[in-house]
Formats: sequence, C-alpha cells, structure tokens
Amino acid sequence: MIGIYSYFSSSIVTRWQNGNSDSRHSFKYYWCLPRIYLCESCFLDTQCILYYNLIITSIWYEWKYVDTNYSRTILYREINVLLVTQPTDSEIDFSSDELSTNPDLDKFDSRRSTMYAHNGIVATSQPLAAQAGIQLLRNGGNAFDAAVATAATLNVVEPMSTGIGGDVFAMYRTAEGDVGAMRSCGGAPAAATRETVRNRVDSNTPTMPASGPLAVTVPGTVRGWERLLMDHGRYELNTTLEPAITYASEGYPVSEIIASAWARNADVFVDTVGKEAFHVSDGTPSVGDVIRLPHLAETFETIAEGSADAFYEGPLATQIATAVRDRGGLLEPSDLADFEAEYVDPVSTTYRGTTVYELPPNNQGLIALEALNIASEIDAGSYAYDSADRIHYYAESLKRAFHDGHHYITDPTFESVPDLAASSHAVNRAKSIDERASDVSVGGPGMPPEESDTVLLTVADKAGNVVSLINSIFGPFGSGVVVPDTGIVLQNRGASFTLDPSHPNALEPKKRPFHTLIPGLIQFDSDDWAAFGVMGGYMQPQGHLQVLANLIDYGFDPQAALNAPRWRYCDDGSLAIEERFADGVLGKLARRGHDVTVRPPSAFGGAQFTRRRGDVLSGATDPRKDGAAIGFWDFNANSVYEYAIIILTKQPVLSIIILISVILSH
Repeated sequence: MIGIYSYFSSSIVTRWQNGNSDSRHSFKYYWCLPRIYLCESCFLDTQCILYYNLIITSIWYEWKYVDTNYSRTILYREINVLLVTQPTDSEIDFSSDELSTNPDLDKFDSRRSTMYAHNGIVATSQPLAAQAGIQLLRNGGNAFDAAVATAATLNVVEPMSTGIGGDVFAMYRTAEGDVGAMRSCGGAPAAATRETVRNRVDSNTPTMPASGPLAVTVPGTVRGWERLLMDHGRYELNTTLEPAITYASEGYPVSEIIASAWARNADVFVDTVGKEAFHVSDGTPSVGDVIRLPHLAETFETIAEGSADAFYEGPLATQIATAVRDRGGLLEPSDLADFEAEYVDPVSTTYRGTTVYELPPNNQGLIALEALNIASEIDAGSYAYDSADRIHYYAESLKRAFHDGHHYITDPTFESVPDLAASSHAVNRAKSIDERASDVSVGGPGMPPEESDTVLLTVADKAGNVVSLINSIFGPFGSGVVVPDTGIVLQNRGASFTLDPSHPNALEPKKRPFHTLIPGLIQFDSDDWAAFGVMGGYMQPQGHLQVLANLIDYGFDPQAALNAPRWRYCDDGSLAIEERFADGVLGKLARRGHDVTVRPPSAFGGAQFTRRRGDVLSGATDPRKDGAAIGFWDFNANSVYEYAIIILTKQPVLSIIILISVILSH
C-alpha cells in the first residue's frame, strides 16, 4: 500500500511542478490518497485493500495511456464517494492546537453540497453514527438495518439527545412499494394517577413535573428497533448494536455541537449516578475529548445476547423500575413487561402535487399537515423568497395549526381527535389570516415543554427502501434519572401531560402523552421518494413546513433547503428568526405586528434528508448539527478484475510492487 501510494503521489507532484495543466486537477486527488491508506485501520480486509490498490493503479494507467477525463470521473466515483472511513482514535492527535476547543457554533463558515450515491445514503447529526449505518449497508444490510445501527450509535455519541430509555418512531417506504409507520412509545405507569402525582409534588399548586422520576414514561426504543428488524431488516438486533458497543467500550472523540450541549445540560441529573456515568462530576467533556461509556456498553451487550426481552423482562427491567421508584417515581417491572411496539396508518396531504406523509396522533404530524394545507389555501409560496411576506404567511398558517394541534392531539385510545388535515378545515382556518400578525394561543394548559433534544436519521438504499427514523429521550438527558450501572437515561415524556382533568392530555394510567416526534416521508413521483425530518420539539412541524416549502415552492436542492435560514413561532408568542435573513426582513415583520427576536442556530432544530429518485440516491444534512450525509458506490468486482488484467499485461513490474505493498501492509 505504501509503495503504490508513494508511486502515485510522487508522479502527481512531479507533474504539478512541471506545470502540466492536467496535474492541477490531479493535485486534488493527491489529498484523497491518505484516505485510502486509512482504510487499513477500519473494517476492510486484505482483499478489499488489494481492490483499492488495483483501482488506483488502473486509474493511473487510464490517465497515462487512455482517457484523462474518464479517469478523473472514475477516481471521484471509486475513491471520493466510495471511501467514507476515518482514522482510529490512536491516529489522531487530539491535543493538537489545530483542534479548536472553543468553536463558534453560530457561524456558518463553510458550504456543503447535496450528496449523491448509488448503493446507499445515511444522513444524521453525528458522522460516526452515519458511518455505522453505512457499514451495515456495506455488509449486506438494508435501510432498516442501517437505521437501527445509526440510532444505537447515536445513543453513545450524542447521549443527551437519545437513548434506549426513550421512544422511537419510523416512517418508511419499502422496496416493495409499501408505505408504513411504526410507533414505539410507552405510556404513563399503571400507578400514575393525577391524584398520586399531586400528592408527590411538593407545591401548593401542583403541576406535572418537567423532569425527574414522576416524568418517566415506559421507554419504547428497544422493542421498536427489534420490531423493525424482525419485519423489514436482514440482520438481528445483536449485529446492528455492534458499532454502538465498540464506541461505548473503546471510546470516541466528542464533536463540537455535542460538546456544547453536554456542557449546557450538565446540571440535569437528579443525583451523582448520572453525573458520574456521563462525565460531568468534574467539568464536562471538551471538543475532541475521548469518552467511554462502559456501563452502557455492557447494557447493549446484554440486549445483544438476550434481544429486547432482556430489556423489558428479567433483571434489567427490575433495575430500571427500581431506579425510578427509589427516586420517587411510579414505574413497575410490569409496565415494562406489558409494552409492545405497533404499526399505525400514516396521515397525509397533497401539497402542490407532492404527497406528504406524517404520523397520526398521539404524534403531532397533523400540525405539519394542517399548516401545509392552510399555506396552500392562502398561496404562501407565491411570495418572493427573501420577502417578509413569505415568512409572515407561512408563520400565520403554522400558528393556527399549532393552536389546534396542541389543544386536540392526544392518545386516540382515550379521546377522539378531529381530522385537522381535512382541506375543509384549512379553508375555515385560512379565513382569519390577513397582513397583520395575529394573537393566536398555541393551545393553553397542558402544552408540552418547548425545548427538547432529539435525534433524527434518514436512510435510502439501492433496493428502494427509504426510512426516516426519530429517537428521543425528550429533554436534554431526559428526566435526569440514570439507572445505576447501566448507562440508561430515562425519558421525561410525562412532562407533556397535565393534571387538569378537562384537558385532552390529562394524565391517566397507561395513557400515551402528546408526542413531538414526527419522522416524515415525501412522494414526489411514482419512483421518487424521500425520507426527511427536522428534530427539536416545537420546531419539528415548523421545520417540516419550511423545508417542504423550500423544496416544492422554491425549487431548492436538498442541501440548500436545509441550509436556508429558518424562523420559529415560540410558546411566548414571539417570532424567532435566524440572523442570516435578508436585510430589512426583521423590521418589516415587526411592522406587521410580530414580536421578532433573533436566536442562535441551535434553536432551529436539525434536519436530515435522503431521497431515491429512480436509481440515484441523494442526501443532505443540517449545518446546525455536527452531522454528515454519507453515501457509497460499491464497485463492481468484474470491472476490478478487468483493470487487474490490463495492469498485469501492460505493467508487470508495477503489479509486483502492488503485491509486495499489500503483503508488507499486513
């Protein structure tokens, strides 16, 4: 490997120094070559290393003797897209001055392009997690396998946002053409009555706690992962958990935005168990610090060996319930044992010829659909993109959808929910919109907390599967309750209940709360499907509306649609916007009566997007997160052998160098 690397790179440098115009293009390729060398430190075997050597040498041959333009194309396709692996921790000097420990998270000083590939794409908020999904695809898995592997790895590398102590939902379109939705969210404990909670809350005017043990609901993640794999995947749970186990046990470097979130929420934990498990007893992890979560690794190993039953039954289930009860909560082992994931029928609407699918109640998908229908009714997409008019009319559409959704959406097994996505309903709601900002409540008492942390991932594969999966523990580090010796952070979804018996989201035993999580699915055409979503509590339906408008109304490509500045209607009635909007927009919105505030990028969620249009896959990831959209093109072994024959016959000496380099590298 070293031999061919030296040969090829020295040739490029020589041609650059000699002023060859073609070599100025190849100089870019020189910087790609170290990525090939790094393959030896990841998952690739000797045969794969040999393939890469043959590819590089064959490209060199094409370049020198046949077709320069063709060889450039092949090089980008075979290397820059194919190779997505990274160096191991031991190869990176994390003490280097080049690694900033205090990055400016509010500044967008680089650009991203939409990612295109052929065999698979994963987009999510942390690159190591995206690579875990890609590796499952490389190993023969499909989009469902990749989604679970990515989600499990996010539990390790972004632990304040997600985990097996939370819930999971998925929207998908299978290779066979089936559109479906999976919901795996637990309800309140069987002992959680309003009277019991009131008696345990130390207050003269008791309300549902926003965190702590009384806010814990039954976690649905592990059952949901297993259900998806059993029904749609190619691998079992143990295989998809391998990357997460490796990172939890061997460690990973903390990325910039995740390090910031870690520091902001270090005080969430209810006791020292959580502080010690997540390294906040003496400060918080800095950018580039290598973090290990050994207890979480052991828990994942237990689940890998015993499947989801190991989580919901037996010693681990007892540990979870005991941890909650010992801290004043109400969860029992029987609450865990009774839980099952379920499939539900998606709800949908058509917006300017595009069909958008969302999750039904108890999730807030109807809010996004109602907002789209109202925006369509008032033709919000007809205004110039950089105008205050555009923001105003979309925001007014969203306000009314928020009001309705936060008042009516609840667990449909306890109370019926009106069809908020009906076009007739949008016609009536649109009548109240004019050029002035309206004073519309977001739903009154029982409103869920505005701020939350979540992870979203989207996957598309060559076969035609497209998956949007969202996993969350709700608030940053959830309830703050960590089960001792397990690394499990339990969610605080119970915070979305109210103790007001007249409200649709009034607390009742086994009732599921209003749920913010909404993975999305788009059908642009019969053979053109996309998985998407925007994480972040209240921001989710608002993000859906804005990303869809960017794509459909304004023709943005996927990455541009995610990059674009966003606005956000807040629970205090203000209209928050990012500072990157065009000059003059803030003032014009204020003159319309909006209470305009400027917030940092972290307030506007994190979007992910993957699409399958015919045989071409594309993906995009939000610059407001640490993430990546990673794709791969699996080369055809036959073409590699053809190249090998050419090299063996035309360049026998070089062939010997290749073989020697492979032997020495191993």
